[in-house]
Amino acid sequence: MRLVLPVLFGLESVTAAECKALGLGNGMPLVRDGRVLVDVGPLGQCGLPVARANLFLRTAERVLLEGDEFPAPDFDALFDRTAAIPWELLLPDGVVVHVRGSSRTSRLSSVPACQSIVRKAVAKRLAAGGRARDPETGLVLEDPARGTARISFHLADDRASLCLDTSGEPLHKRGIRPESVDAPLRETLAAGLVLLSRWQPDTGEALVDPFCGSGTLLVEAARMALGIAPGIGRGFFGETLPFVGTAFADARREAEREAARQEDRLRALGREGPLPLFGSDVDPDALRATRDNAARAGVPGRIRLRQADARVLTPAGLMKDTGTESLLILTNPPYGERLLDRAAARSLYEALGRSFLQGGRPPPGVRMGILAPADGFEDAVGAAAFRRRKLYNGMIQCYLYQFQGRGHP
Repeated sequence: MRLVLPVLFGLESVTAAECKALGLGNGMPLVRDGRVLVDVGPLGQCGLPVARANLFLRTAERVLLEGDEFPAPDFDALFDRTAAIPWELLLPDGVVVHVRGSSRTSRLSSVPACQSIVRKAVAKRLAAGGRARDPETGLVLEDPARGTARISFHLADDRASLCLDTSGEPLHKRGIRPESVDAPLRETLAAGLVLLSRWQPDTGEALVDPFCGSGTLLVEAARMALGIAPGIGRGFFGETLPFVGTAFADARREAEREAARQEDRLRALGREGPLPLFGSDVDPDALRATRDNAARAGVPGRIRLRQADARVLTPAGLMKDTGTESLLILTNPPYGERLLDRAAARSLYEALGRSFLQGGRPPPGVRMGILAPADGFEDAVGAAAFRRRKLYNGMIQCYLYQFQGRGHP
């Protein structure tokens, strides 16, 4: 069997690298558009990989367990192969079964019809496996109080993939951020930006977000630096699955040990106070939200904040504020889509260019990563990025524009 990990477009290789670093699966993960596939062996060996993927992956949106992948040229094939999957071993007793899916370049193009076929096939298999049935209708009994099992199918080129969602709520919902301001950055994307930037707190480089908003990027960076697993503060549907046993409890203990080891290491180095993380925003409500979110995330007092207009910040001033001559400016400024208007957003980009780019590059010791729309950003800042990474923030196509200062490799 294998895990199917939906990810935001552009982060596939980042998630694959996370899987490799965690030792998930057998062999190298496979990368597809918007998905990463990890072979985890037979069902009896899937519990711990499912648990560790849910708790530890920072950039995956969900953890799906693929029941089977097979040719599906017609409804009979779809029904028969779906009914051959051992759903009685995968699903808890009595859960409500919800089916959704998609179809692309396949003869089975009607998604509602395929949903009905899949649901009937799952019900048939469960009934044959001895699940309790309604004596009048003969249907497998479902109790909403026991939860909802989400099964998804993906049809492409007359082949079907059927998966069970083990996450429940999407993984970007860490269980730590009820507070928000307008247009928040999704946690999985924020984590991806930090990983793509290759920020390492031990090097002394300060990570600065001058448009910190509710602090998502800074909180994700702080939790990485402290070794805090992203899923440690929430529950998962996978904890109810019959084949996982003690896997989630084991994975949680592993996460707690890792966080304790990192905390001990930092304490031994005399770094019990703030991390080299600095945020500012012109809105005082945003700063209050950042502090509250950081406390809920288990990183209170680790991020330094101040109210400031990003247009008046300078590299020299930030170096003085942070006490270091090595800066990573990593941020997600307003786009003119949901906040500000396009003219105001462009004016903001122009100000960033004047403040942080000298002759098309940041000054020595400074590098920048700016998540901004695909059109017009480089023209507005007056410089071409040395690297661009296409990403999506919601439905908005963006690039991570990276600028490297003199003195950086």
